[in-house]
Amino acid sequence: MNLLVIGYVWPEPASSAAGYRMLALLDCFRQHDWKITFASPAEKSIHRTDLPARGISEQSIALNCSSFDTFVRTLQPDIVLFDRFMMEEQFGWRVESHCPQALRVLDTEDLSCMRHARHAAVKLSGKVTTDVAPQLLFSDHAKREIAAILRSDLTLMISRAEIQLLTSTFQVDPALLQYTPFMLQPVNTEQQAMLPHRDQRNHFIAIGNFRHAPNWDAVLWLQQAIWPLIRRQLPQAELHIYGAYPHQRRPPSTMPNRASGSRAGPRVHRT
Repeated sequence: MNLLVIGYVWPEPASSAAGYRMLALLDCFRQHDWKITFASPAEKSIHRTDLPARGISEQSIALNCSSFDTFVRTLQPDIVLFDRFMMEEQFGWRVESHCPQALRVLDTEDLSCMRHARHAAVKLSGKVTTDVAPQLLFSDHAKREIAAILRSDLTLMISRAEIQLLTSTFQVDPALLQYTPFMLQPVNTEQQAMLPHRDQRNHFIAIGNFRHAPNWDAVLWLQQAIWPLIRRQLPQAELHIYGAYPHQRRPPSTMPNRASGSRAGPRVHRT
């Protein structure tokens, strides 16, 4: 099979869950001896994974440019995978025009419209909640994402809850959705033997890419609402926050610790 993957960015598996997810998909396809070309209009970050070393070709493409038409017509992929709905919007119609036989697959990473609706709810109320008002959920953002799902032959979903939302609230045909959770390698016996026993472990960690707004909201919520409750019961406990691109945000360690009244807050580590 000849697979073309159109990525919003070049995969950074050490920086984000989305990058890890994409690399897992690519490795899965390579295990079946598929020929893979990864194309993206994004600049090549120094943190991107070495795709050619994994037997995957790289191709830089341009937005709003007919050069993509020539490229995809020459490549003639059997399957085209869009890693976000914005890539399907930008390139899907071009793929359909020049490779009408190609199967078009959308990988949602997460259901973006739900994330944006919850983010809007937090901004309006100042509280973290899973209940989202319909006027926030049925947004222009949602219309675009649902339209991309309906135009695609298949959409890969990480979350069963998101599948339920799409089928019950947006009336998406379940046949268009494929549950494809994170593909994690099992921990082997030797690795398990090296792990400390639960009684030997201390402290807490949080992991997330600081460029991703929901991750930052989660860190702030953890710092301001949850951590003071933990500190009351475990005053010696420490919270370590790990993530890529911490310079993109103001570290929560500069905020006062509300539980103790000191400035001894979480420690931020760049990964």
